[in-house]
Amino acid sequence: MTEIDVLFAALRPAADPQTVARIEELVLRGSDRDLNRINVLAFAKTHDLDDEKTIAAFLHAARAGLFEMTWNVLCPGCGGVLETGATLKSVDQETYHCALCAAGYEPTLDEMVEVTFTVSPRVRRIAAHDPDRLPPLEYYRQIFFSSGVDLPEDLEARFARVLLEMIELGPGEKAFVTIQLPQQFIIVFDAVTHSAQFIDVTGEPTDERQNVSMVISEGSGSNETLTFRPGSLRLALENHTDRRVIPNVCVAGTELHDLLGRRRPFLTAKRLLTNQSFRDIYRTDTLDVDQRLKITSLTFLFTDLRGSTALYERVGDLAAFDLVRAHFRVLHQIVAAEAGAVVKTIGDAVMATFPSPDRAVAAALRMREEMLRLNVERGSDDLLLKIGIHEGPCLAVNLNDRQDYFGQTVNIASRVQGLADPYVILTTEGIVENAEVSKILRASGVTSNSRMEQLQGIDREVRIFALS
Repeated sequence: MTEIDVLFAALRPAADPQTVARIEELVLRGSDRDLNRINVLAFAKTHDLDDEKTIAAFLHAARAGLFEMTWNVLCPGCGGVLETGATLKSVDQETYHCALCAAGYEPTLDEMVEVTFTVSPRVRRIAAHDPDRLPPLEYYRQIFFSSGVDLPEDLEARFARVLLEMIELGPGEKAFVTIQLPQQFIIVFDAVTHSAQFIDVTGEPTDERQNVSMVISEGSGSNETLTFRPGSLRLALENHTDRRVIPNVCVAGTELHDLLGRRRPFLTAKRLLTNQSFRDIYRTDTLDVDQRLKITSLTFLFTDLRGSTALYERVGDLAAFDLVRAHFRVLHQIVAAEAGAVVKTIGDAVMATFPSPDRAVAAALRMREEMLRLNVERGSDDLLLKIGIHEGPCLAVNLNDRQDYFGQTVNIASRVQGLADPYVILTTEGIVENAEVSKILRASGVTSNSRMEQLQGIDREVRIFALS
């Protein structure tokens, strides 16, 4: 058996067989481009696979050594990759600056950090493993732009419409190029160092020779916008790095914006952190103890069993323990099936996260049904489950050597659960106002009644909705 055969033999028992077969076909027959920074959601859509099973399969494949997983900080404007690392621990700056967009951004895990998978060089060597040898436009496609930018197959032809010049410069090299400037906004940009120079071409055309020089170096970013008149420009470019650079001069007009504005869904860090397979596989190697990463919106679901102390007294420790363990097993299965993850259990309580409110509500309704079913099977009401749901911003943190969450959103979700009665799901206003949640409630015949509540530690009243 080859090493690839051994790796896939180990992967098959751990992941969905259909997904594993598609991944194996990709590794054996896919193009180099297809095996670099794989967009898992696009892969699942192309092959008509389940998103969650595909995410889980790639996670197991990365753990087995088939792929290298990378965490890429993105510019929300142009979709460029501002920084990349092997773990989320590499996202350690308060602000990331995009020279192409001339803007700075505070990183959030919702849309600014993507997770991609590249085939391991020990499995198959591809061109992107030596990115400085990629053709210039392939470097832009495979290295600079994120997997969420839906670049067309005919990128070269489309980009040629806005491209005035592109040049390769080796370490220490210098070059002069002459460009005819149209009366438009021009950008000189290098994707390797993220160096940029903006040129505003305005006024009457001139026959005089205009000159500008640009030094390309690590960390140079963007320079002050220069103004020139339409006509000839002599551009001097100097590479002050120890790598090849590939600056281009292009027209920053509608055509370029349309080319880069095509987007598609991608696997965000937020979605991965709320994935049960990820939490199971990468239990302690996610965040540094001092990291505090923002999530703009995350949905929290808390559960607890009412009267569990009396249950232990009534049926005995062993029987009660087996029953509570069965309840945990069911809840874990439901959370995972709805694209969520169990963050922790506290006594008989569960704290879980979901990427969106509709997933949490769908999970809550299934939990209620399963607890009712278990009680009917036992002929008793021993499992009296209380559920509370809330959504909002939070911080992803490392607490007690595991990835956890902190913030007022977490506090409110916990307090809402504390008000719940058995079999009645309590949510906050933002949950029931979600369009997808409304569809679920209508389809399930679930009604909601609201009331105002003063939650402990919250300085304002909160509108609570009971789903029954």
